[in-house]
Amino acid sequence: MNTKKKTAKSLSFLASLTAALLISACATQSPTTGRPVIDVAMTQAMQSKISPDAAIAMLKEGNQRFVSSSMLKRDLPGQVKTSGRDGQFPFASIVSCIDSRSEPALVFDQGIGDLFTARVAGNIVNEDILGSLEYAAKVAGSKVIIILGHSHCGAVKGACDNANLGNLTQLVAKIMPAVKATPDNHGSDRSSKNHHFVDAVAEMNVKMTVKAVTEKSVVLKEMADKGQIKIVGAMLDVETGKIDFY
Repeated sequence: MNTKKKTAKSLSFLASLTAALLISACATQSPTTGRPVIDVAMTQAMQSKISPDAAIAMLKEGNQRFVSSSMLKRDLPGQVKTSGRDGQFPFASIVSCIDSRSEPALVFDQGIGDLFTARVAGNIVNEDILGSLEYAAKVAGSKVIIILGHSHCGAVKGACDNANLGNLTQLVAKIMPAVKATPDNHGSDRSSKNHHFVDAVAEMNVKMTVKAVTEKSVVLKEMADKGQIKIVGAMLDVETGKIDFY
């Protein structure tokens, strides 16, 4: 078995083990199905046991559950009560688009108190979002930052077409560097009519945003350099629900 496969297997095992521990610590048994029902939110003790690699693996397994319609059973009102009483300790932070098909807690199959989420069209970052991510990681203990793009992104289409509409003009301007950095894809059409080009720009935008996080935040770069957090990109296929990490 090569090193890459060994690493993937060990991370999958670590995620499964961590998830099992979390479920056993947070779950009661359904009187009707006998299956575990997670009714307690993530605690600080549980969060502290999760490494950045394990956090990523947990998100990957959560997305696999979402795609296969095998999501964990959660008592969300119960999690609201425990997190409201005992505090929140999310293990991951997600920067995603406002697209209605890319809701992080759903596509990663997570519950109340598991994720910090920042949502803006085109999943870009600015000073406010960076400050929020700094709080999430440095103060609240989140272990990973995911920049989550998606296929058929309307904001990316707007950038490809150089859209001009009120405040949207300034937003799509922030995606234009990704448009310019993306080579032609499936022909020379670089407009929103070429969905292959649009999706390639969306992926480039994610990669450039991941880089921007460490370039624009000394706090997050220092934590990443020390291995305290990881900052990675991911793309959601809105037609299948599947998320690919890179």
